[in-house]
Amino acid sequence: MSSENQRKTAVKLLCRVQQGGAYSNLLLDEHFKKSKMTAQEKKFCAALFYGTLERRYTLDKIIEKYSSRPSDKLNCEIRAILETALYQLLYMDSVPESAAVNEAVDLASKNRNPAVKGYVNGLLRSFLRDEKRLPSGKSKVEQLSLQYSCPVDLTEKWLSELGEKNTVSLLADSLGSPPITVKVNTLKVSAAELLQRLTDEGFTAKINRYFDDCIDVKGYAPESSQCYKDGLFHVQDISSRLCCKAVDALEGMTVLDICSAPGGKTFTIAELMFNKGKLFSFDLHEKRADLVEKGAERLGINIVKASANNGKVYNSSMPMADRVLCDVPCSGLGVIRRKPEIKYKDLSDFDALPEIQYQILDTSSKYVKPNGYLIYSTCTVSDAENRDNVLRFLKEHPDFELAPLWNDMGKFDGEEMLTVLPEYFNSDGFYIAKFKRIS
Repeated sequence: MSSENQRKTAVKLLCRVQQGGAYSNLLLDEHFKKSKMTAQEKKFCAALFYGTLERRYTLDKIIEKYSSRPSDKLNCEIRAILETALYQLLYMDSVPESAAVNEAVDLASKNRNPAVKGYVNGLLRSFLRDEKRLPSGKSKVEQLSLQYSCPVDLTEKWLSELGEKNTVSLLADSLGSPPITVKVNTLKVSAAELLQRLTDEGFTAKINRYFDDCIDVKGYAPESSQCYKDGLFHVQDISSRLCCKAVDALEGMTVLDICSAPGGKTFTIAELMFNKGKLFSFDLHEKRADLVEKGAERLGINIVKASANNGKVYNSSMPMADRVLCDVPCSGLGVIRRKPEIKYKDLSDFDALPEIQYQILDTSSKYVKPNGYLIYSTCTVSDAENRDNVLRFLKEHPDFELAPLWNDMGKFDGEEMLTVLPEYFNSDGFYIAKFKRIS
């Protein structure tokens, strides 16, 4: 048993996220590498940390109901102590109510202000006396926001762009543990062999229903396995695997991955090319390009050449390619169940993205051979970053036309641009469009 307090750790990490620290997943992974917590303790801490973060909107509305001070005016630590306690009371049935309250009060008692202990105890007791009733919204939008813990402005945006049915589906899928899928390194092992090896290492695993070279895995951090160290797979969500299918790179082709780091799509494309051809992978930063290079080495892929490049600026030394993948930087609104903090950003933070994305798309098109294909993708579900950029590109580039993403899946066959909602493939939210250069 470690001496580290799991609740205190969750509070500390939540404060770091709130103060503009690293992404939640990177922050937690970094801490766990140094932590002496047992596997069970890490599981509890992770569940409390992620769960509180994804439900923060609703939890803060509860705090506002029972406090004279808005949650965003509270000291970061006090706010996080209350949020984690309320999350346990509402969503962690395995935690007795008395334990959730007493542990929160104990953490609050460490504060230099002696009044904090009573404040935390009083607020939580009041919530329990009211039988843990949630605040009610004054409109359908507010009610959806409270139910699924999503800020009103984002809920409104999705309702206007996706409609109510798709919005509710997206909101529901934004909560809870995301699926973990790994792409089999078919250069080294078959899916059946990797499945057996992962099972032998204690993971619960099965072949993905849509791709027989992908395996769905349950268990913490498959990257900790010997299979990973042996280069038998890389972690890749099914949405990214769909993107690679749309690229449809064949053995011997020349392919460019314009915004490649950390490299998952590059690796899959190389494997689908049987490690034969030329695959150039780029990132704006040299260090991130180095990550792609090292990842390829671990997997035994030798056709990848990774280097730094600014995707917005035309590079005359770039080879003309059969396939160009343009997976541009985006708001990330399709992956909020992996990085819940994204949904709390001000939507105006994303206003500059469409123009940057378009510049990268426009520049990338100059590298496509006649009859070659250009694939545009994001991990968001925003019209401004997706559909609007595609329509603008078509208007300004008569030498390109839309082309089917695929024709052999039986699902969305013939679609030329697709907003991938999590419910479609049990994946992240994503967007893919495919263009063919016709002259």
